[in-house]
Amino acid sequence: MTETGFDGARELAADTGGGRPEVRREPGDLRRVGANPDHWYPLARSRSVRPGRVLPAVFAGERIALFRGRSGAVYALEDRCAHRQVPLSMGVVEGETLRCCYHAWAYRGDGRISQIPYLSKGDGRPPRGVRGYPVREAYGLVFVFPGDPEKAAVTELPDLPAFGVPAYRTMTFSRTVRCHYSFMHENLLDMNHQFLHRGVVGRIRPELLGYTTGPRSVEASYLFTHSGGKRNRGASLLSAGDIRGSDSADLLTIRTEYPYQTLDLVQEGAERPAFRLWAAYVPEDAEQRRCHAYGLLMIEKPRIPGALQLAWPLIRRFTERVFAEDRMAVEAEQRAWDEQGEDRNHEVFPLILDVREVLRANGVPLRPRAAAPGCGQVQ
Repeated sequence: MTETGFDGARELAADTGGGRPEVRREPGDLRRVGANPDHWYPLARSRSVRPGRVLPAVFAGERIALFRGRSGAVYALEDRCAHRQVPLSMGVVEGETLRCCYHAWAYRGDGRISQIPYLSKGDGRPPRGVRGYPVREAYGLVFVFPGDPEKAAVTELPDLPAFGVPAYRTMTFSRTVRCHYSFMHENLLDMNHQFLHRGVVGRIRPELLGYTTGPRSVEASYLFTHSGGKRNRGASLLSAGDIRGSDSADLLTIRTEYPYQTLDLVQEGAERPAFRLWAAYVPEDAEQRRCHAYGLLMIEKPRIPGALQLAWPLIRRFTERVFAEDRMAVEAEQRAWDEQGEDRNHEVFPLILDVREVLRANGVPLRPRAAAPGCGQVQ
């Protein structure tokens, strides 16, 4: 007999032979664990936050207004006016301030109110403003720190050593996926699902060479061998096979370093990765059943000048197709969870069991649905 508690943990009753079942408690349902807000999360591409414009964004149900001031700096404010709760993302940028479209209350980049046009000295004291979030721009993305602002200064952005260097060119991805972020971590780490991609990569034999686990990370190494079948032209170009004239085995190193993921592919005998992928999965809704996937794919430039530029459309088409197949699978997993009301997965791969523990240990409890973000909160 199995019973599921309110926290998603399952109690399994097992007959031990003494006439009374022994009850052991499994860890809580990972799909009920929220992403820890005390990290830097990308909420937009830098080019999407245009000068003098406001862009609505969201983190785990918290609506956030991003705007770029005259100086070029990007600011992030709680997306509501402290007056009538009208979204500030509907407002107007004036210099380094954001003015609400309704009664023209103006807010500085830290969320403090700088002006109420019609307020007289004898009128009631206005609220101090709304929440302002720490913001940093890097790698062509706008990162916001949605957690404790005092931790922002001591929390580092992800390190991407291949970004912006002459040897690599970066392809950026930004897509919404209708699933809990943990499904995305599992999908990338568990390379045993290559049957799903047989139509674009042919027959791939993945061999797990080993993996290591720490309190905040899991890293796995696979050997990928192409054993037949039709291989998409973009797949060959991405791993530099056709550009370099080789089709050797590939070594993949995949790492979940909470809350981000990376993947490096190195061809046999190569000195550096043919490509390096960095990914972040940002929960959008309060229940965290939908996330926004941001990816930076840094592809090594071949020795032949202009070869990568010619191959770029084919590589893009290939990666989009692989991502579409992965999205189909993880969204199906989420639908099953929604229908069943719990996680009934029967996972047997130790690597995935370990990454689940890392995600569970570093995550936070999901907020009750009734707790609407931002309501009644002022600085």
